[in-house]
Amino acid sequence: MNSIKFAVIAGLFGLSASQAFAEDAMGTMTMMKGGEVMAIMPDGHMGTMMPDAKMGAEMMKMAKPIKHCMMMMTDAKGKAFMIDTSTKKAQAECEKMAM
Repeated sequence: MNSIKFAVIAGLFGLSASQAFAEDAMGTMTMMKGGEVMAIMPDGHMGTMMPDAKMGAEMMKMAKPIKHCMMMMTDAKGKAFMIDTSTKKAQAECEKMAM
């Protein structure tokens, strides 16, 4: 159950930052499909899944909506980091990046 909770939380974080990791995205931005779950691991690799209705309903019980723009990045070694976007300046930069 803890692994499912981690996957949901990581998926929510990844929702707004997944394309920031992809250097080869060439400016194309894609959104997650309805019901899709994304997991981001500390070493920077990601995975997605489309859970069945029962599993999706269980995950939604643990899920919390994202209330503001969130950013993540990887270092030169590929380790993933979440950026603190709690200040107005950071929020503005995050929203500018997401446009």
